[in-house]
Amino acid sequence: MVDAAAGTLRKVWRSRIDLEARAGEHPRIASIARLEEAVRKRLPSSMMRPADLVEKALGRMAHASAIFGPVRVVGVTELSPCWRPLLHGLAKELAVTWVAGPRQVPPWLDETIVKVERAEAERPEIASVSAATAYHEAIEAMRWARGLLASCAARPHEIGIAAAIPADYDDHFLALRADANLDLHFVHGVKVTAARAGQAAAALADVLARGLSQSRMRRLASLAKGLGGAFDGLPDGWTRILPSDAPLASTDAWERLLGGLAPDDWPDANSHADELRKIVVLLDKGTPAAPEAGEAVLGGQALNIWHKALRSGPTASIDATIGALKQPDGPEGSVCMAWMPASELAASPRRFVRLLGLNSGSWPRRLSEDRLLSDHVIPTDELDPLPVAAADRRDFATILATSATQVVLSRSRRDSEGRLLGRSPLLQGQPKESYLRRNAIPPQAFSETDRMLARSDEFKTTPQAVSATACWRDWRREEITAHDGLVRADHPAVLAVLERVQSASSLKMLLRNPLGFVWKRALHLKAPETSTDPIVLEPLAFGNLVHAILEVALRSIEDSGGLAEATPMRIAAAVETASIEVAGRWEAEQPVPPALFWERTLVEARALAATALEYRGDAIPDARSFGETPFGKEGSESSAAAPWDTGALVEIPGTGFRISGYIDRLDLARDGSRALVRDYKTGKTPRKSIVLGGGAELQRCLYAFAVKALLGDAVKVSASLFYARDEKDLRLEDPEATLAELLDYLHAARASLAAGHAVLGPDTGGDHDDLAFALPANPNAVYRPRKEIPATTLLGDAALVWGAV
Repeated sequence: MVDAAAGTLRKVWRSRIDLEARAGEHPRIASIARLEEAVRKRLPSSMMRPADLVEKALGRMAHASAIFGPVRVVGVTELSPCWRPLLHGLAKELAVTWVAGPRQVPPWLDETIVKVERAEAERPEIASVSAATAYHEAIEAMRWARGLLASCAARPHEIGIAAAIPADYDDHFLALRADANLDLHFVHGVKVTAARAGQAAAALADVLARGLSQSRMRRLASLAKGLGGAFDGLPDGWTRILPSDAPLASTDAWERLLGGLAPDDWPDANSHADELRKIVVLLDKGTPAAPEAGEAVLGGQALNIWHKALRSGPTASIDATIGALKQPDGPEGSVCMAWMPASELAASPRRFVRLLGLNSGSWPRRLSEDRLLSDHVIPTDELDPLPVAAADRRDFATILATSATQVVLSRSRRDSEGRLLGRSPLLQGQPKESYLRRNAIPPQAFSETDRMLARSDEFKTTPQAVSATACWRDWRREEITAHDGLVRADHPAVLAVLERVQSASSLKMLLRNPLGFVWKRALHLKAPETSTDPIVLEPLAFGNLVHAILEVALRSIEDSGGLAEATPMRIAAAVETASIEVAGRWEAEQPVPPALFWERTLVEARALAATALEYRGDAIPDARSFGETPFGKEGSESSAAAPWDTGALVEIPGTGFRISGYIDRLDLARDGSRALVRDYKTGKTPRKSIVLGGGAELQRCLYAFAVKALLGDAVKVSASLFYARDEKDLRLEDPEATLAELLDYLHAARASLAAGHAVLGPDTGGDHDDLAFALPANPNAVYRPRKEIPATTLLGDAALVWGAV
């Protein structure tokens, strides 16, 4: 209560209202006055309100002449009411001069004996411009400043850029300053997060405020390394021990990870598990442990920033406090161009000035009713005798009167979201504005990047522009080009990838998306990873979850009598136990949805897994069942049981392809005469009967061939796709005939790719193509229709599989 009351009182004190004088006028004001007095007695002297400081100073005014000489007030256009008695008291003891120059003189000075020095207003050249956006305004300001310097019309310390709300432009100028290689001084300071030390403090605050996660820990470790904190004890490259997909969002997950590591897993072959465990335990305490965590993890300037943040606000909001902190800028303001608030420029004028953000609502800023003391309690003009709108108008007039040579008035036509913006009322009576086009060639570029964009003839000769232009033109041509996947025949990278062991999914990509096959398998391109946790599992991830539950449950059932004899109750119990085990492993290794959605997902996964295991269909009596059975895995260390040597190579005859994979479920008769290969699907059952599905369904055929190749020709193999959601089992009627058909397609695809035809297919740019970001925008609407026919013609026989049933 005391903290809340103190916060309220500070707001009241800033209003400079003598509450005691009005205590009899309103009962609420009287209560506030009493509360103020009670809390004021508890505050230290360093937090005394300005009125109390003035009162103490007036009581010792007799000593002023012994301390001060003549007092000159320079660069001030107004003084807050609470300080005016102090100035009046000083004027009785000393010679006090208010150096107004061309500025407006406050009317209350007429009632004092303070001497006022006035001067004639400057008459600068004034111009008005409008830019496209706030960012464009900042670019034009940098061009204007560079032009003044290049023409020797001004020296750096004579140039000033200002806005009523500089925060809207700070990030723009910070980036443009680095690009332009110009010393632009931020008078009001820069955010601490603009430097590495501030980023390190912000990263620590992020972990404490939002909890553990792998992405937050990686960021903190990279920024805190070398600062003298706890992370310095860990070897370089230690983050390689972290699984790429594991969220590591709890101490239990970190403990499971650290407990399974051997000394050889660390970069220096020495275990640092205890050191990392201490860091994790400390960070898991959250914001209450902020002082301890800062001392342990940070050092140097980052630790100083941390201490300042702890003094500036509560630990619970340490992340927000650090985001708002500022630090002095590096360049010296007295010899550099300056970017500043308008109030600073009004106090310290410069010859060449550019004012930004002259839009309605931005300059002058709007007045709003106080949220603590509404208008019906205390009128706004009494609560805030120096309103921000009046101050903005006064600063604008002062800048025009004190800038000696040139003033450019700038506004933006639209905001960052494209909405039209109005003109500031301060622009009334000013020169007609010039319309600055965003893509216009500037008379003076502010950086090398800006210069190259302005000189298109020069830019288009650079290697980057030549390559980009050639790619853009090739994408728009009707024929297939090198930028569409056409490579030279027998390219070493293509031949090398064709010699690798393939999976059913990679062969599917070869048949239906040759371009993506080369990108992913030969060039190792990957879709960018997102660090955000999912709301629901994607279909592929959900399918993997169900398969994992099926594997564990089937192994448990086989160890306790076999699936052939298992009752529905036994299957349900095994699935329940398996789901608990898989869920724990999944939560430790992969991002999961929020708790409520995750529980609903597990319920659905258990139901599908139980349905898949209970289905009998054409089951083989008294068969052994194997789940996630590996084949063709050289050096495989899989814990899954298998009826063959899992490292034995499986080669598809006549194609040159070797295959490997995991069979979702394999039922094998005890006498070895029959085998049933079943591939589980968690999606919807297709409306039409499928065999190869245009090259999209290869598992049944390839897995049936692998079983026959590993167990011998004597075994009779049947294969099916089981859609657990609809309890539909789609059998492959003639596996041998289907394989013979598939051999022709694979042979043609291999020959086509070896000939250099790595072009688009029916899956290129589709909903499940995670490399679609590397294609032209909206490929299915423009790019595919233009290239589809020539690509199909070029592929020849390799495209016939797309029409296979």
